[in-house]
Amino acid sequence: MTENEITYQIRGAIYNVYNELGPGLLENVYEAAMVYELRKRGLKVESQKAVEVFYDGKRLPVDYRLDLLVEEKVIVELKSVEETKNLFFKQLMTYLRLTDKRVGILVNFTCDDINANIHRRVNDYR
Repeated sequence: MTENEITYQIRGAIYNVYNELGPGLLENVYEAAMVYELRKRGLKVESQKAVEVFYDGKRLPVDYRLDLLVEEKVIVELKSVEETKNLFFKQLMTYLRLTDKRVGILVNFTCDDINANIHRRVNDYR
C-alpha cells in the first residue's frame, strides 16, 4: 500500500472511533480502539513502538515510543486534549525525522469537529 492509501484507511478508522466513542476520553482508550479498527481493516499496526534515538552517532539510553506505526510507513500521534498546540506538530515532525518516515498524522479526539482535528504532515527532509 502507498502512504496515501494507508492515510485514507487511517482517516476512516479515526471517523469510526470518534463516531462510536465520542470526545473526551483518555488517550489510551482511543489508542486501543484505533489499533482494533486498523487491524480490522487488515492493516499492520504497532502500538507504543519503541524508537532508538541517536545523538552524535551514539544510541541514547532512552525509552521513546510512538503511539502508532501503521504498515511500517505512517506514524499516528494521538491526542485527547482541549487545545491542539503548535508543539504537537513540531513533535510529529521530529518523530518523522528520527524514524526516517515520510508521513504522519496528528489527531485530537477531544473536539466537536473531528475532521478539523486530523492533520497530515510530510517529512520533506528524507
